[in-house]
Order: sequence, then structure tokens, then C-alpha cells
Amino acid sequence: MRNSCLLLCICFFSFSGIAHALPTYDEVRHAYCKSDSILLDRHGDPLYELRTDQHQRRLDWTSFDNTSPALVNAVIQAEDKRFYDHAGVDYRSMAVALIKGLGSESLRGASTITMQLASLLNEELRPKKRGKRSIWQKGKQIIEAQEIEKKWSKKEILEAYLNLITFRGELQGIAAASRGLFGKDAHGLDQSESLILASLIRSPNATTAEISKRALLLGQALDWPVVEGEIHAAVSRILWGGANLRSREDLAPHVARLLLKKASQGAAVSCTLDMSIQRFALDRLRHHLITLRLQNVTDGAVLVLENKTGEVLAYASYSGDPAHGWFVDGVQAKRQAGSTLKPFLYAVAFDRKILTPASVLEDTPLDIAVFAGIYQPRNYDSEFKGLVTSRIALAASLNVPAVKTLSLVGLEPFLSTLRRLGVRGLNESGDFYGPSLALGSVDVSLWELTNAYRCLASKGTWSEPRLTASGARAARTKKVFSTDASFLISDILSDREARSATFGLENPLATRFWTAVKTGTSKDMRDNWCIGYSRRYTIGVWVGNFSGEPMWNVSGITGAAPVWIEIMNQLHYPDNNPEVGPPQSLVKKEIQFSQGVEPARAEWFIQGTEPNAKDQNVGQLNQRIIYPPSGTIIALDPDIPPELQKIFFISQPRASCLRWVLNDHTIMEGEHNHPWTPQAGAYTLSLVDEKGRIVDAVRFEVRGPSLRSGD
Repeated sequence: MRNSCLLLCICFFSFSGIAHALPTYDEVRHAYCKSDSILLDRHGDPLYELRTDQHQRRLDWTSFDNTSPALVNAVIQAEDKRFYDHAGVDYRSMAVALIKGLGSESLRGASTITMQLASLLNEELRPKKRGKRSIWQKGKQIIEAQEIEKKWSKKEILEAYLNLITFRGELQGIAAASRGLFGKDAHGLDQSESLILASLIRSPNATTAEISKRALLLGQALDWPVVEGEIHAAVSRILWGGANLRSREDLAPHVARLLLKKASQGAAVSCTLDMSIQRFALDRLRHHLITLRLQNVTDGAVLVLENKTGEVLAYASYSGDPAHGWFVDGVQAKRQAGSTLKPFLYAVAFDRKILTPASVLEDTPLDIAVFAGIYQPRNYDSEFKGLVTSRIALAASLNVPAVKTLSLVGLEPFLSTLRRLGVRGLNESGDFYGPSLALGSVDVSLWELTNAYRCLASKGTWSEPRLTASGARAARTKKVFSTDASFLISDILSDREARSATFGLENPLATRFWTAVKTGTSKDMRDNWCIGYSRRYTIGVWVGNFSGEPMWNVSGITGAAPVWIEIMNQLHYPDNNPEVGPPQSLVKKEIQFSQGVEPARAEWFIQGTEPNAKDQNVGQLNQRIIYPPSGTIIALDPDIPPELQKIFFISQPRASCLRWVLNDHTIMEGEHNHPWTPQAGAYTLSLVDEKGRIVDAVRFEVRGPSLRSGD
């Protein structure tokens, strides 16, 4: 006993002038770092907390004033009864500990809250072995505790102690312990909860029985009305249930993973999302998916972009299956595009002056020879409209006219346009995708597709969407479509009457203000889209199943459109959204349609494509190539005389003022149709009008030995 006392005294005097360079309260507070990084919206409101420290759980620093008084009283009673009476060292308790011996429990009982704080601030003072400090460490701990008391207030000492102490497992600090074990903030802890937390400090990994016993004894010492059964039940519940530290806000987990994975620990990162818009979009998506559950629809996603800046205002991905919701990002996941690619196809045709909104196309059964056999495009309702204008064909989402338009535009030019619009993964040649490309047989993400529509809303100028606030570097832009073609597409997609051929006049796509919108459904009803824009915003919605399982009887009108219209209405309430005006370069002209296609009406034209007194082709049936069908493979037989294997190119109606162009070489003009001797190779056959515009085009291949007449 005397030797122990002597050693402690020697240690005390040895370190009386060698205190560790202790930090100030402000330095400790500033150095404190949460284990979670936080995602903030454009206004600084929290959207999501993402854990970035896998070793411990720390939440926000909790001030003394925001801590329950019951907890403070319980901790002082359990750890340092004379906390307010000593200057860092409780010599009375230390004397008792020395008398009882220098065992770990006795030393622990002699440690004041300030001494414990000193060891939390100085790693050298922490026990080398579990529960034991050396005499050297104890002496230094005493000195540093006294130094802390000279520079810190009692309130600051208690506050730092409660934020740095470990309560249970990985839960460090009162904020993490209170939320993780009781699901509430520290200021809301009641007496029973405070007793349990105070009892955990001495032995964080104690058993349920040990913690219950300590809490009851502590309650008796404080003369608090504690019910033994309640304490036992509470201890069992929190310790057997484990810590449950969920994010306060669960609005943008996928954006958090995108932006916080490289952020420093405890960082607060701002993004472009707007909490109110994000919350509304997620709420409407969840609500609508519940109504679609009986039609085998469980998942969906929403993306809202600001047209002018490209900033993302809402980025929501939701799954009715918890196993998918966290891991699958519906905004970035690739899904089949369906009819949503048609506006870009017609925009290319308008830009290249192949078609105008008044051009007449046939919506009739069509057989196209492809590698796997015969491709037969069908409309959604399995009906055909006959002769229709490009305006009706696009607005009503007719499939056969789209496939015919692709044959005019060409597979490679259309693929090139999609790549310029930011659609990734289109690495194959046009032949790989075939004519079904017009109907959206390729995979796109909601991110790519919504921003492609924003390009149309931005007069044909494309730029990347942005999830982070404006930086010093300006966004990279490129012109994909002309302003004229972009307006024509927007005008068609906003034409309620033209859309009625398929959807009727009253449908969820009709808004009280100007919007342009397109729906799409992929093969076997696996994906459902609704993408559209106003002057200020572009909104994309996808619903379906992340597993790829088909939906049951869900169309664009009943699937994604109701979510789209609710969000669009919310964003424009009560703001006025005037109609988009036409560019001055466009020409508006009254046109008459032959063959009873449509009643006379006014139509917009890109300058140079409008009809005049000498040219009445616009608004009439376009000539098309009947033979050979696009994709035909002609096999030559060397045993048959060449003159018996010649072929004729056929158009309908007869091409009176057009040229036949084969691989960029004119071979015939007008109605003079001469037989052609096939030669092995790949060919593009086009009908070209007087102005050099391609009216129709097909691709075919000749296989076998070349034929030579007279051989």
C-alpha cells in the first residue's frame, strides 16, 4: 500500500511541469468529425446522410443546452458525483481508491469526468491493457485534467465528454447513442433512458442484466421513480434490437452515393436538387406505384431538369421491393426506349428536308426483309390509319410511318444523332439494330433520354445535366438539331388534336399550359415512359420492374403519364407558362390535302420546303420504293443467263419527276424504268426529287458472281 502511494506521489510531482499540449475547447469542437457525410439541397436543407466512416458512428456535435438535463444528472451521479466541486481531480475518491488498492475498478472509480476527457483527448493516456492504466499514465492524466479545468468551463467539459465517450459498440457520442438506441435526439431523453445510457459508460459491452442492475441502483441514488420492469424491458429492447441509425432524410440515396463517395469524412456536399420538388416527385411516384401494384408494376423513377441550366431539381428512384430500392438506380439503369426515340428521328428528317410536318406517309401493313426473316411493325392498337401526315404520325405515335421515315433518314445518320444526344452504348453499326431502331429497340437510361428531350426544349442545343452547383467551368454545349426542326417537333408534341388519333382529346397528356410530351412502351410491356417539357422544365418518368418482368395491361397513358402530369402541374402552379413562339425563319402556309388525307389547315415549314403553285407534292402521297424492299438479299445463279436475272426498280406511285440514285450514281430518271443487271455488293437505292431531297431510300445486297451480258 505504502509503495503504491509513494509511486503515485512521485509520478504526480514528476509531471507537474510537463503537461501535454492540450487543445482548447474550440479546437476540439472544430476537429470533431461526423462518421456520416451529408447531402444538402440547393437551399442548404438536408436530403440524405451517408456513412463514410466504417469504424465508428458519430453524428452531429450536440451542445450542452440541447442535452437532456436528466442525462446530465445521471452521468454526473454515475461517473463523478463531485464534478462541480473539484478542479479536475477528486482527491477524496482517489484516496479511497488507493486504500482499496490499485485494481482497475478502483482506479476507474477514482477517475473524474475531466480525467476521462483528458484520456479521450490524449491517446497516450488510454489503457495499454483492457481496464488498466500504468502509474505513469495515471499521473499524467491527473496533470492534464487540472490543465483542462484551468482553461475550460465545466459546461464545456461536460459537453465534450458526452460527445466523445463511447456508449455501446460503435456508437460514439450522445447524438449517435440517443438516436441509435432510442430513436430520438438527446434533448428528448427521459429519466429511464438517461439511466440506461449513463450505466453504459462504465462498461459499454456489459450484459443486459448488468446494465439493468446499474440503472436501477443509479435511479435509487438519484431518488427517481423508476419501475424495475420498465428498465428491464427497455434494456432488453435496445440491446437485443441493436443500433438503428437511419438517415433523418431519406430523399436522395442514389444521388448521395454519386456525390458523397469521394467526399471527405463528415463533409456536407451541396447539390442542385430542390428538397420540395424531390419530396413531391418521390411522394407522387410512390403513391402511383401503389395503384399499379395489381398490374404487376413495382418500380419507377423520376428526373426533373431545368431547361436553361441543365440543373437536376429532382432525382427519384423507388422500388416496392426493399431488396431493389437501395441498390438499383432507376434513373441511370438502361431500359428499352420504345416510342420515345421517334421525335429525334423526325427531327433529323425535318433538318435534312426529307419530310415536313405536312408530308404524307402510309400507315399500312409493311413487311421488311431482315436477317432473321420478315419484320412486320404494328401500331399499339394493332390498327392502321392509312394515309397520314408526319404531324399525325409522330403525335399519335404510329409505328409503320416511323419505320418508313427511318428508311428515308438512314440507320447510320439516326444512330449518329442518338450518340450526339448522349445515348451511350450504341457501339454497333446500323445493320445490327435494323429497322426496329425507329421503334426504340435500343436501351437508354432515364438520365440520357430526359436530357435528350431537354435538347429539343433548348432549341436543339445539348449540354450535360448537372447535379452539382454551378462551377467556374462552363457547360460544354453542342448543336444537335436546328432551331427550326426543334420547334416543329415541339409544336407536334404539343398538338392535342393531332395526338387524339391514338389517345383521344381527353387524356393525361393534356395540360392547362403549353407542354410538349411523348410516351413510350417497350416490347412485351416491360418499360413505360413519359417524357415532356415546358418552357422551363423537362420531366422524365419511367415505370416498370427492375427485374425486367412484364407489366400487365399498362400503357404510357396509364403508367408513367399520371406521375408526369402531377409533377408538371405542381411546378407550374400558379405560374403562367406561355406558349413557345416560332423562329422567324419558319414559314406558315395554308395547305390543301389531296386524297382526303386531312382537312385544309395551316402548317409550319422550314424555309424552302413549303408548297407553291408549281409544286404540289407537299401534302400529297410521297413516292416510295416498292421493289426491292429494304433489307432484301438477291442471290445470283451463275447457271442462269444474265438477261433472265435482270431486275426492275419499282415505285408507287410511278416516279414522274424523280431520279433513281444507286450508291450516289443516277441510273434512271422519271418514268423511264430500265432493267438493271445485278452486280455483287451492298447498295443504297434512293428516289431523289428535283431539289435533291431524298423521297425514299432502301438498302439491299446482291450475293454471288457478278453477271455480264453476252458472256
